[in-house]
Amino acid sequence: MSIHDVPLHRLDGSDATLGAYAGKALLVVNVASKCGLTPQYAGLEAMQRELGDRGLQVVGFPCNQFKGQEPGSAEEIAEFCSATYGVSFPLFEKIEVNGPGRHPLYAELVQTADADGKAGDVQWNFEKFLVAPDGSVVARFRPQTEPEDPDLRKAVEAALPA
Repeated sequence: MSIHDVPLHRLDGSDATLGAYAGKALLVVNVASKCGLTPQYAGLEAMQRELGDRGLQVVGFPCNQFKGQEPGSAEEIAEFCSATYGVSFPLFEKIEVNGPGRHPLYAELVQTADADGKAGDVQWNFEKFLVAPDGSVVARFRPQTEPEDPDLRKAVEAALPA
């Protein structure tokens, strides 16, 4: 199964797949509203606004697995992201990214190694996976990597459709 075909639900509960974004580079991020890294929402939104017209789509997946840092309901998450960071990129339902309840999307994503050659479990909120327009996972960036990081930006630019 391609990453584009994995069944998902948007934050509003409606059915979706990443296939809606086929042909675009995707930056898939597990997000949380009460994390020390939450200010990364601002950088992700800035990246979406800057590169969206060139074929980038940031997509966020709220996750409450790391010290309960995403406790809110779907409505609370949507309100927080909109009011606090002006998030315009799509958010999907709260999911698990590690363990026996790991969502099938993340079962695929975590097979990708980071720059140090390490694959496996997501370390924390705001881990980033870069997906090429064809649906292949081409890079992984650990949570501390800010959206403005030159290596992340270079990889995103390289993944944008021609």
